Amino acid sequence: MGCAGSTPTKGEENTKKLRKPKPWKHNQPITRTHLKQMRDEFWDTAPHYGGQKEIWDALRAAAEADLDLAQAIVDSAGIIISNADMTLCYDERGAKYELPKYVLSEPTNLVRDS
Repeated sequence: MGCAGSTPTKGEENTKKLRKPKPWKHNQPITRTHLKQMRDEFWDTAPHYGGQKEIWDALRAAAEADLDLAQAIVDSAGIIISNADMTLCYDERGAKYELPKYVLSEPTNLVRDS
């Protein structure tokens, strides 16, 4: 409980505005094909580490969407954004969802597939 008047109204508690992740660099240059493989592997295995499959699906859809659509997806799914770049989220039951930067944006050292 907070001070009088400090309790958010229904629907306002999850309204942290999403933003693009900060630029990042993979430990070695990476191709788009390898990045896609890493992303697919993460999304295929993520639900096995806890949380609800529906929330993982919503997080994937949001990660692959533009910012406005991503915001609508997380808001409608009831996902609580702890970090504005979506690297740390929670569902309404308190389950924690950690997303690596490579599923949210491309590295600065992305190279062409040869």
